[in-house]
Amino acid sequence: MSNSPTFVQHTVDLLGLVAPVQARAMFGGHGLYAHGVMFALVDDDELFLKADDASRERFAEAGCRQWVYPSAKGPMPASYYRPPDEAHEDPEAMLPWGRLALDAALRAQASKAAKARGKRKGKGGPAKTPTAKRSAAQPRSGRASIRTRPHREAGIRRRPP
Repeated sequence: MSNSPTFVQHTVDLLGLVAPVQARAMFGGHGLYAHGVMFALVDDDELFLKADDASRERFAEAGCRQWVYPSAKGPMPASYYRPPDEAHEDPEAMLPWGRLALDAALRAQASKAAKARGKRKGKGGPAKTPTAKRSAAQPRSGRASIRTRPHREAGIRRRPP
């Protein structure tokens, strides 16, 4: 999974009409990012664009090859597809494919954010009831109040040694 710097720069330029693109090295390849999301990757000097349920059919209809990476469990297909050959040399021809990929990445990010908000709100778990706050003068459940810093009550400030 190594890439030539000139090919990586070519892919950044090729997708430049979609949005400002940054390439970041990762696992021997490169991830291409726009608007804070990874929407494409470069592996062995080949460009692959992100797809999801909404866009996967367009890639399949155009005869695009799915990116498959090797793993200990065997070849693993991923949600990235190689764009059509005619899009590889012309930024205007790449534009609709790049938009599909960026839209898929943004939908995935929105979906993850919604799931995270749901978890923080406590959906699916038992309802939490508000508890009354204990004042500083009240001892904790059954324990006597122990004052560990009498110098503060007396208004004495300690100096560090």
